[in-house]
Amino acid sequence: MNLTPQQKSICQHIVNVFETGSIEGDYGAISIFADGPHGERQVTYGRSQTTELGNLEELVQMYVDSHGMFSEPLRPFVAKIGAEPLVDNDQFKKLLKDAGKNDPVMRQVQDVFFDKRYFQPAMEWADGHGFTLPLSALVIYDSQVHSGGILGFLRKRFAGKVPSNGGAEKVWIKQYVDTRQQWLATHSNTILRKTIYRTECFTREMDRNNWELSQLPIDAHGVNVTG
Repeated sequence: MNLTPQQKSICQHIVNVFETGSIEGDYGAISIFADGPHGERQVTYGRSQTTELGNLEELVQMYVDSHGMFSEPLRPFVAKIGAEPLVDNDQFKKLLKDAGKNDPVMRQVQDVFFDKRYFQPAMEWADGHGFTLPLSALVIYDSQVHSGGILGFLRKRFAGKVPSNGGAEKVWIKQYVDTRQQWLATHSNTILRKTIYRTECFTREMDRNNWELSQLPIDAHGVNVTG
């Protein structure tokens, strides 16, 4: 996708707000949710909230390898992440929080990590399926962060075709957002039900034809994103 630096920044800032309530992202943010496999409790961490049973090991390994301020005390935890529960380990959580709040190295590592692990794969998916519009990029990036990608079972619930298969981009995005909204709003997990502010934001921007993300500010869960 040929996004301008401002369009990419808007996408990242909106998702940062969704994840931590902050435009720049809260690099030391830690939340505990029962949203792992089979409802397991897990740590979610960082600017755009990666999970203990997902990609947190990779992020911490990158930080340890970068010789940050808290690298050595975190080093013994790397092999444990995902292998044994750390959700109630206060030392681990404090080290993560302190690194995110106090060490510029952790902030730099997170910027690289979230771009590599979430933004770039989202844009590769968008390019491969023929999407070109900045609002489409935002919707696809948000799904990558929130759901791990564009969920195949949701695509089966509506008839629209992606642009690479001859479909209309705006029609597909609207159908996907509507379908995702319905799925989130009726999900058995009450945590997910509370996240419909994401799809409501996208619907507002489609309603005002803001496909270029040029009409600013954008209301992201009560926070005005201006760039």
